[in-house]
Amino acid sequence: MQDNNNRNTIIFVVSAVIILIVYQIFVLDPASKRRSAELGRQKAAAAQVADVAAKPGALPSAAPGTVVVSRQEAAAASARAPIDSPALSGSISLRGARIDDLFLKDYRVSIEKTSPPVELLRPEGARHAFFAEFGWTGANLPGLPNAGTVWQLVEGATLAPGKPLVLRTSNGAGLTFTRKIEVDDRFMFTVTDTVANLGAGSVVLAPYASVQRQGVPEDLGKNQIVHEGAIGMLDGKLQQVKYGKWLKEGGPSLTSTGGWTGITDKYWLAALIPDQTEKVQTQYRVTKAAGGLDIFEANYVGQPHVIAPGRQISETTRLFAGAKTVPVLKDYEAKLGVPRFDWAVDWGNFWFITRYMFAFLDFIFRQVGNFGIAILLLTVAVKIVFFPLANKSYESITKMKKVQPQIEALRTKYKDDPAKQQQELMALYQTEKINPLTGCLPMLVQIPVFYGLYKVLTVTIEMRHAPFVGWIQDLSAKDPLTIWNLFGLFPYDPATLPLIGGILNSDFLHLGPLALLYGVTMWFSTAMNPPAPDPVQQKIFQFMPIMFTFIMAPFAVGLLLYWCWSNVLTVLQQYVIMRRFKVDNPIDQIIGKLTGKAKAAG
Repeated sequence: MQDNNNRNTIIFVVSAVIILIVYQIFVLDPASKRRSAELGRQKAAAAQVADVAAKPGALPSAAPGTVVVSRQEAAAASARAPIDSPALSGSISLRGARIDDLFLKDYRVSIEKTSPPVELLRPEGARHAFFAEFGWTGANLPGLPNAGTVWQLVEGATLAPGKPLVLRTSNGAGLTFTRKIEVDDRFMFTVTDTVANLGAGSVVLAPYASVQRQGVPEDLGKNQIVHEGAIGMLDGKLQQVKYGKWLKEGGPSLTSTGGWTGITDKYWLAALIPDQTEKVQTQYRVTKAAGGLDIFEANYVGQPHVIAPGRQISETTRLFAGAKTVPVLKDYEAKLGVPRFDWAVDWGNFWFITRYMFAFLDFIFRQVGNFGIAILLLTVAVKIVFFPLANKSYESITKMKKVQPQIEALRTKYKDDPAKQQQELMALYQTEKINPLTGCLPMLVQIPVFYGLYKVLTVTIEMRHAPFVGWIQDLSAKDPLTIWNLFGLFPYDPATLPLIGGILNSDFLHLGPLALLYGVTMWFSTAMNPPAPDPVQQKIFQFMPIMFTFIMAPFAVGLLLYWCWSNVLTVLQQYVIMRRFKVDNPIDQIIGKLTGKAKAAG
């Protein structure tokens, strides 16, 4: 019995040792190795996260951008998926999965009915390529999708509202990339990128997005009044860099939580909008390509993500590509939380005037349906607001003109004693209750209104191609008629005349009907004022209506319409006051000459 117990004990001990050895070799050691390997992978992933985070600008280099083919050939060089929405048409390139071919259906190049739609984006390879691309960046990861990657269209045929496209590709090393592209009924694209890690180890990737313009068209960047170039609302501040400064000094690199960034023209915008809760590193950079081509780029890189084996992550970016229509921008601002999106419109330093000036003008337009009439009504509203101040000022001017003979007598009497002359003039002003300084107030207080309307007419797309009546079919452009062909009666273009054509077609000599009307109304308003004491000053004031006629001639016809109508209302107001004070005025003088008899002021 004792021998059996000893034998059983030995067998148990030997079996236990064998089991422990087997367990150690086949269970504990592999588990330890797996833990060590995973710890190593985690350390490597952490190092990659730090590396990617430390180099937020590590984006794919800007493409060479060599101009070799026409726009049509550039678009045909890649398989494409068409875009057809109520507001947009074009296509998406399956090579690079870029949004690079886009037209705006509701906007034409000119007011002609046969004019083609406005082109916003164009493919690389064509002159002045302009496009948006999206992707992932990571440290030492081969095969990430780039501009040359050909994506497979796995879902959808034509991109339209409610009909997304789904593209897919892989890097051949365990990473599968899926891109879902959606568009709404206006100008907003939603791009959702998903990365699935089917490999054996963790990877670190950071999302990026870029808007790129390869060369600046000749008609852009020349206007000093309107901002064109880099733009964004980053870290709560508006960022603007004009093309000239951007090229010479580069653009800022900023960290922002949310916001938006892009490239703007006068009326059009291509802007990237990240998740508004995500911290991004933004860059405005310029790359010199082969042949000296300047490539302007606005981009951002999001936060790096560790993607463990068997896991996937998704990142959503929005792209606004369209017209800077204020109500549309504000609607996106409200619904999508895009901060101060209507600031994509260049309201200028006096935004507190221009923004509200536009809002009021747009409100009137929505009631009457014609921007020209809205400008006329806005002018009346401005006159009503400033009526008490202007009335007091014009009364002072009228009294000054009424006592002009007394003033001239005092100047003659005390011409050798300036101090006594000034003393007697002040006494006369006090007796007649005249303040000489009040005459300038109406002009001064209307300068902000003038600037605000000028800026509104210049920068807001609502004014583009807005018709009024007759020959005025675009209030944002200069008067289409000119005195040099008798306002269109002679069927020729003055610009085509030899030798002098270029001179006559210059802005300075572009004298249209409204510019001449402006000069006439300004002369009436100036003639209502008392003459200046100095003969040289008198000549200058007499010459001013002519000078300002030439200065105002190339301005937007809507602005001329405002100023002419404002002058008419001013003259009428002055005339009524001058008749009330029985003061001679140019209107009565003209009536007297036309009727053949003197027209008394009373």
